[in-house]
Amino acid sequence: MREEVLTDELWARLEPLIPMSPRRFRYPGRRRADDRAALEGILYAVRTGIGWNRLPTALFGASGSTCWRRLTEWHEAGVWQQLHELLLAELRAAGLLDLSAALVDSTHLRAFKGGNHTGPSPVDRRKLGSKHHLITDAGGIPLAVTLTGGHRNDVTQLIPLIDAIPPIRGVVGKPRRRPRRIYADRGYDHDKYRRLVRARGITPIIARRGVEHGSGLGTVRWPVERTFAWLKGFRRLRIRTERRADVHQAMLSLACSIICLRKLILN
Repeated sequence: MREEVLTDELWARLEPLIPMSPRRFRYPGRRRADDRAALEGILYAVRTGIGWNRLPTALFGASGSTCWRRLTEWHEAGVWQQLHELLLAELRAAGLLDLSAALVDSTHLRAFKGGNHTGPSPVDRRKLGSKHHLITDAGGIPLAVTLTGGHRNDVTQLIPLIDAIPPIRGVVGKPRRRPRRIYADRGYDHDKYRRLVRARGITPIIARRGVEHGSGLGTVRWPVERTFAWLKGFRRLRIRTERRADVHQAMLSLACSIICLRKLILN
């Protein structure tokens, strides 16, 4: 898919969500950089992993610092979350969202600069790291993604992930936010959390610890691992370089929206 087409489609959905920033009549100061130019700079930085201070201003018409501020400003205004919910609704309306089941998993990433939501990673010699916790539909479309320290146990994030699924519209009737079943590996094996999942009207199908490998859940759970590969395709998300967790979360939300949009366009 040509990136110009993707950017055009993304901008068409993003522009109505951006809050107005009225210019002062007296002492207006420098004119605000164009929002479309800032979006293109943000996308370039997230895709390539280039540092904000190295972003070529002449290429987009917005400096790296402007793009960083706009990314943060829109995150604080809830724009990225609204964009993700809008695209999920479009996917559901098109029959491309399968909420008969949900898949959960997590992945580690290093956090060289530290910051909040970091911790000693048990899989990386206790070096500072973070975790991406992801829940998708049965086909791997991201429904919600959260960020924690690298030392957090996966099972503790199962309920927060389920509760993070937004109300998904797109068809007549009540918005949907609960899958019928949830599939997870043995890292989520705990009877307490099985009870909490059932209390939400969801059937947990979770591999048991202490039994031989070969539960067969891999044939169902592979789409969530593929979605992690898609997320790692955004180089800015392979290693955490932002000290501020909210900035990294903003980029995660944007990446999820792009994955949803690609699915929508290609089908």
